[in-house]
This record gives sequence, C-alpha cells and structure tokens, in this order.
Amino acid sequence: MGTRKTIPATEIEAAFRSLAQAIASRHRDTLRLVLLGIARGGTSVCWRLASLLSGEFGNRPAVGTLNVAFHRDDIGRNPIPTFAGETVIPGDLEGATVILVDDVLFSGRTVRAALEEIFSCGRPGRVELAVLVDRGNRRLPFAADYIGFTEATTPEEMVRVALHPDDASQDLITIINPAA
Repeated sequence: MGTRKTIPATEIEAAFRSLAQAIASRHRDTLRLVLLGIARGGTSVCWRLASLLSGEFGNRPAVGTLNVAFHRDDIGRNPIPTFAGETVIPGDLEGATVILVDDVLFSGRTVRAALEEIFSCGRPGRVELAVLVDRGNRRLPFAADYIGFTEATTPEEMVRVALHPDDASQDLITIINPAA
C-alpha cells in the first residue's frame, strides 16, 4: 500500500475558500439556506464551510448532520456504524435550499442515501451537493454542484481526508494505491 498523491493544507484551504465563494455567489439572496453534512466525513467539511460562509454572508447558515446508515443499499453487508451519530436538522426544511455536504464523492450511493434521509425529514425547495473531493467512478447518476478537487482515481484506490479540528495547517488529503 503506497501513497500516490498528497494534497497539502494550503491547497485544501484554497479549495474551501473557492467552495464558499461559489456557494455565496449563488445564494446571496437565498432566504433559508441549510447546510447538512453527511455523518462522518461530511460533518467537518460542513462546519468549515459554514464558518467561511458566515464571513461571506455576515451570519452563519443553519447547519445540521445527516446519518444515512439506515438508507444505505449495503446495510445487509455492512453493520450500521455506531460512530455516525444521529440526524440533526436545524429547523423546518420545507421550501428551504439545502446544500448536502460530504468529504468525498465516489459511487454516488451515499448521496442517494442522504437524499432519502433529507426527504424523510421534510420537503426542501432545492437540494444541491458540495464535496471537497470528487474522485470519479460513479455508479449512480449524481454530480456535485460545488467541487473542491477533482481527482481521477481507480476504484481500488482510497481517498483519505484528514481535517484537523483546531489547526487547519495540519489538514491533509491522501490518495492511497493499495497495489503499490
């Protein structure tokens, strides 16, 4: 198993700023903007984006968390992880603009599960997708509206996103090739 590529903290910070600016430019006049991070990896990305957006908007958009474990299509093969946490929706989603946030977009199965969880909680007016890394290899027809990095990977490779909770200079994205 070997590291094929690393993306350092300076590039990750630039990608976050670019994501926040793109969201802000599209949603300056949006009345109810809700960011929902997919539990586990998407949660830290979501909070980091919300913090940057508070600078763009002057106030922080509503932020919540989605646990998609019960909607996964592989639930029979993989037990429900206890670390995922619960779904926390910050208010009524009816008519709101929801930005679904995740760290890595791969097959599209997690996005499908997240949409099911969102619509089990309400009926937003619009749902968009923001990801830090789009690694390709889609198996379902989903595309992100906002992308930090586009990295061509093989299905066997792994993308690890490590966002430090207190020190962004320690952030790192690693693409690992298990065959190397």
